[in-house]
Amino acid sequence: MERAQAWLKRYGRPLEMALWDFHFAGGSKENVIRYLSAFQNEDGGFGHGLEPDFWLPKSSPMASWMAGQILVEIKADLSDKIVERLIQYLMTCEQVLPGMWPTVLPENNDYPHAPWWHWSEEAQTTWMFNPSVELAAFLVYWSPPYSREAALGWQSLVPAVKYIMQVDGVDWHELRNFWQCLKLLRHHEGRFTAQFGYTFSEVESRLKGLILETVDGEPAGWAGAYKPLPLEFVKDASDPLYSELKPLVEENLRFFLSSRDKWGIWGITWGWADYPSEFAIASRYWQGIRAVERYKTLRAFGRV
Repeated sequence: MERAQAWLKRYGRPLEMALWDFHFAGGSKENVIRYLSAFQNEDGGFGHGLEPDFWLPKSSPMASWMAGQILVEIKADLSDKIVERLIQYLMTCEQVLPGMWPTVLPENNDYPHAPWWHWSEEAQTTWMFNPSVELAAFLVYWSPPYSREAALGWQSLVPAVKYIMQVDGVDWHELRNFWQCLKLLRHHEGRFTAQFGYTFSEVESRLKGLILETVDGEPAGWAGAYKPLPLEFVKDASDPLYSELKPLVEENLRFFLSSRDKWGIWGITWGWADYPSEFAIASRYWQGIRAVERYKTLRAFGRV
């Protein structure tokens, strides 16, 4: 971990270094917010390449989702101005379909970006509720129970829950969004039946089944690939999926430990078709993001 920390200081973004300090060196929430705020626009949304695979300066729901994940991670709340402004952005950002904020914006195409973030007329049918189901959960999670903000969150979740209870197949990134949404709403279990017509347990069971079908169970093929590994979903032993995925989780932990480079850092297993110079920068940013995330997981399971 000392070598990984040294790598982050030399090559990572200040934001990931602040997150590293927060998790492993007694750093403050306020320091993380300081660096995250650099990516926040006047409208309260986030842009400027916070998600390194697209460099759009303008606020977008996807970059704002990434900011929201960080703010949940550091236990920020409405007393933090950065959260209040994010909520304001979600309240004013127009949905393209019921429950769906636009995943990709047309302006993405004007800036360096990965091919999967290229906007087209059909883009939303590919992304569906990624990341909207988590954005809706943020509104419920951070807002007073009977506020306008919470009401929009619950309203936006209705089509998302209907979809996940009926759909045959789901992209694993979207499944991850739904799983995180449930974690954020666990304290609201009692509202599920009246709101959606399904109990919390029924939705959780449905998601567990879809995730168990999706997780890649062949460790021999994990190296050099970008696949739905068990630790994309299971972040610690308290996760409801852990008991059913425990052998694969153990394999995944061993894989993380054995696949580090001499700096204690992991390589990136995807690339861009265009913008090679910009991708060289983006890949370094992703290595920093991945380092913080994976060392958090390794520590949660007592491996570092």
